[in-house]
Amino acid sequence: MRILSGIKPTGIPHIGNYFGLIKPAIELQDRGEAFYFIADYHSMTSLFDPQARRDFTTGVALDFLACGLNPDKAVFFRQSDVPEVTELTWILGCMAPMGLLERAHSYKDSLAKGREPNWGLFTYPVLMAADILLYDSNIVPVGKDQKQHIEIARDLAIKFNHTYGETFVIPEPDIRDKTAVVPGLDGQKMSKSYGNTVEIFADEKTARKKIMGIVMDSRTPTEPKPDADKNLAILLLKLVAPQDVANETETRLREGGLGYGDLKKTLFEHYWNFIAPQRQRRIELAANLDYVQDVLRDGAARARVVAGGVVQRARQACGLV
Repeated sequence: MRILSGIKPTGIPHIGNYFGLIKPAIELQDRGEAFYFIADYHSMTSLFDPQARRDFTTGVALDFLACGLNPDKAVFFRQSDVPEVTELTWILGCMAPMGLLERAHSYKDSLAKGREPNWGLFTYPVLMAADILLYDSNIVPVGKDQKQHIEIARDLAIKFNHTYGETFVIPEPDIRDKTAVVPGLDGQKMSKSYGNTVEIFADEKTARKKIMGIVMDSRTPTEPKPDADKNLAILLLKLVAPQDVANETETRLREGGLGYGDLKKTLFEHYWNFIAPQRQRRIELAANLDYVQDVLRDGAARARVVAGGVVQRARQACGLV
C-alpha cells in the first residue's frame, strides 16, 4: 500500500496541521510505503516572497522530522525537486473539463471572497491530482475539506484510463473524522488564513497569550454549563490531554465550579507538555540543517524513480512516445 500526503509551505505549521495531517501521516508510515512532500509549487498561487518560501519549506521539514517522520520509512521530499509532476499536470490538464475546475472549492472560495484568482489557483486541483497519481498512491490522508481534491484526482485518472487504457492507480481518501477539522481560537477551522492558530512549536509566551485569549461567554464559574462538550477549550484539551483528564475537566465545567481562566491554564499546560519531546528534537535538528537538506535530496531521488516510471507509462499510453 502506497500512502501520499503533502503540505504547503505558506506559513508556520499549527496544531491543526499536526492533528489533521502530520500525526496521521506519521502513524501511516508504519502501514505502507509512504511518500510525503512539501508542496512548494502549490505555495506559488498565494506566496510571492521567495525567501519566505525557502524559510517556510525548511520549517515544514524540521516540523515533520521533529514530530516523528522517519526518512528510513517514508520518502520525504520537496515537490519542486521532482519535475515530472509538471509534465503530468499538463497531461492530466488536457483531460480536465473547465466546469470541473470551476466547481473546485479553492477557486469558488477565492471568488466568494472577492479575490482575483490566478491560473495557478484555477488549475490547483490538476497539480494536486498529478501529485497523487505520480506515485501510484493507494491512500491519501486528508481532512473533510480536502476530500473534493481526491475526488477530482479520481475523476481525471478514470477518464484518462477510459480514454487511453489502464494507466493510473485510482486513489482512496483516508478521512479521520475525529481530528479532520481542528477548531481555531475563534471557533472556525484552525487556519493560517483566519489568523486563529496556535503553532506547533510556538514559544511559551506567544502560545500562552493566544490560549489565554480564547473568548468565552459571560457565565460565572459557579454556573453549570450543560454545553461543556462544545466549549472551544475543552475541544482542544481533548486533543492534547490524557482522556481521563479531559473528561474530568469537562465534567467539572458542566457541573459548575471551574472558571474559564483555570480551564485555559489547564489547556496551555497540557499543550505545552504534549509537544515537549518534539520541541527538543526540533532544536537538535535546527542545529544540523545539512542533515535536513540531505533527507530532502535523498527523498527526491527516490521519488523520481517512481515518478519517472509513471510518467513514461502515461506518455506511452497517450501517444507521446
